[in-house]
Amino acid sequence: MAKSTLTSKGRITIPKVIREQLGLSAGDRLIFEIGESGSVLMEPEPVDIRSLRAVLKPRGRTVSPADMDRAVRRGVTAR
Repeated sequence: MAKSTLTSKGRITIPKVIREQLGLSAGDRLIFEIGESGSVLMEPEPVDIRSLRAVLKPRGRTVSPADMDRAVRRGVTAR
């Protein structure tokens, strides 16, 4: 069982074993839910796919869907 201590500012450190199990990194957001029995469920907040919109920047020339279809038909692989 992992343990942590609540600070006077209401902060806790999530034990390493828990962070690793949940795949958490600095800056990740968490959701807390209190169950009927009083237990607390904590899980990573799902990422809204729209927030990833500007993460990847296009490189080189752009390719239209029709160009992609033609390349697939010809058996061309990505370079």
